[in-house]
Amino acid sequence: MNEKNVKSTVPKLTASAAETKTTRSDVMRPRRRMVQNYLVLWVDDNIDENNKDCRNVLAQLRAVVNYVNVCTKPEQCVEFLNEMDEGKAFVISSGALGQSLVNDIHGVPKVDAIYIFCGKKARHKPWAKDWSKIRGVFTSIKPICESLKKVTRECDHDSIPMSFVPKRTMTEGAIGFDQKNLDQLPPSYMYSVIFKDIVLEINDAKSIKALEIYCKKKKFLKQK
Repeated sequence: MNEKNVKSTVPKLTASAAETKTTRSDVMRPRRRMVQNYLVLWVDDNIDENNKDCRNVLAQLRAVVNYVNVCTKPEQCVEFLNEMDEGKAFVISSGALGQSLVNDIHGVPKVDAIYIFCGKKARHKPWAKDWSKIRGVFTSIKPICESLKKVTRECDHDSIPMSFVPKRTMTEGAIGFDQKNLDQLPPSYMYSVIFKDIVLEINDAKSIKALEIYCKKKKFLKQK
């Protein structure tokens, strides 16, 4: 898309700017640390948490992710992205702010996906299709939540370092596997992947605690 056709209302954010910007405010304010390894941003100048509809949208989003960062100005979204140390960002933008905001943040590597959440799909769909990171234009929050559930789960899955592959096998993997080596991967590797998926499916804190106690008793986990 020709970016000259879109008038930007937000200071341009690029990968280099995110890493090298050293204004006084950046020096005084510590970099944003995330409990989760992703950031969800909802950008809309009409957000009012006293409004019933807004509270309903936030409730649905928070049922999927631990925390939602609310921005009523595009500049706030850019600031959040600048303060990120690591991880991925998922941005939900209103249609009214979306066109200029997408122009400013689309090239940022941290931005993994953008969702346009608006009341007039036909108005915003034509320009939205020109940006590869836009997952779609939506008039309901439900499909956005379904997509976020999938992508954030993938982030959680990727962030858990767990492997039972012998060091020798991993060294060979760095050099390059032939078909024979692939067939000789230990069964424990497959079991570790299955176990990882099972753990991520557990939503009950009591069950997680019970599993932790069991693993410590069996000396599967190192005591700190």
